[in-house]
Amino acid sequence: MTFNALIVDKDEDGKTHAAVKAITQADMPQSEVTVAVEYSTVNYKDGLCIGPGGGLVRSYPHIPGIDFAGTVEASSDARYKPGDKVVLTGWRVGEAHWGGYSQKANVRADWLVPLPDGLTTRQAMAVGTAGLTAMLAVMALEDHGLKPGHGPVLVTGAAGGVGSVATAILANLGHEVAAVTGRPETADYLKSLGATRIVAREEINETVKRPMEAETWTGCVDAVGGAMLARVLGQLKYGASAASVGLAGGAGLPATVIPFLLRGVNLLGIDSVMQPYDNRLRAWARIAQDLPMDKLEAMIQTATLSDLPRLGADILKGQVKGRVVVDVNG
Repeated sequence: MTFNALIVDKDEDGKTHAAVKAITQADMPQSEVTVAVEYSTVNYKDGLCIGPGGGLVRSYPHIPGIDFAGTVEASSDARYKPGDKVVLTGWRVGEAHWGGYSQKANVRADWLVPLPDGLTTRQAMAVGTAGLTAMLAVMALEDHGLKPGHGPVLVTGAAGGVGSVATAILANLGHEVAAVTGRPETADYLKSLGATRIVAREEINETVKRPMEAETWTGCVDAVGGAMLARVLGQLKYGASAASVGLAGGAGLPATVIPFLLRGVNLLGIDSVMQPYDNRLRAWARIAQDLPMDKLEAMIQTATLSDLPRLGADILKGQVKGRVVVDVNG
């Protein structure tokens, strides 16, 4: 029996090509759990893996898709049985291992978590790695003292997937959210998610000679990195933290240690790929509790497997707003 998957292959000239093709279980790497995939999503890493690979893909042909949600079809592991609803994010699935851009996926049981109570598989993929990362960032900021009412929280790259979810969660928790975007046309969208202030990217994207500026932000979820993150570190209030989740603006950090020494600020690294199981469950439970589903719905655009080559190119150019839900059976 055949099913559809987005197959990325590389020709003799080193160019990659992505197309939807029919394959069978015999074509798939075998593993402990077979999942009938219902939905996936599109992240920056997916754009890399659909296109040139970005050094993430180990071998071709390849099936990208770092996230998926669906129903267990077969399992040799006692933790999961046919009919169970499950979610997968991370573990280098879709990069080093075949991923969720397929109507079936074979994966290790350790990589799965049960679908959280109160979420559908579609909603789980509207969240996806981007939303999980946003929640992990908020939790890390809270663990380092972030509380509502102490001042504005900055979200950079706010119109993207991580930024959109972070904005909605922080606003729902009672924080004043300042959303940074380089796309003025997204201002109304960000305000609909709960942002109370829109900050133009140009206002905060330049390196300044002063290592510290006025204390402005009580916390930051940063998806940009580079000069913007360096600038933000010098604007954080005493003892505040920035959670670093991305590098859309570059991997370099042209900063000094002065904000750490004189203001006691913290730079928190957020990794969702190898996140331990228990903290994944904690984050998913918080998502179900603290992310308003109406705000989540407002972020969604829907797609099918055949749309993925275009969307993969778009997300690398910063042209995807909010969250994409991929109906792999559509």
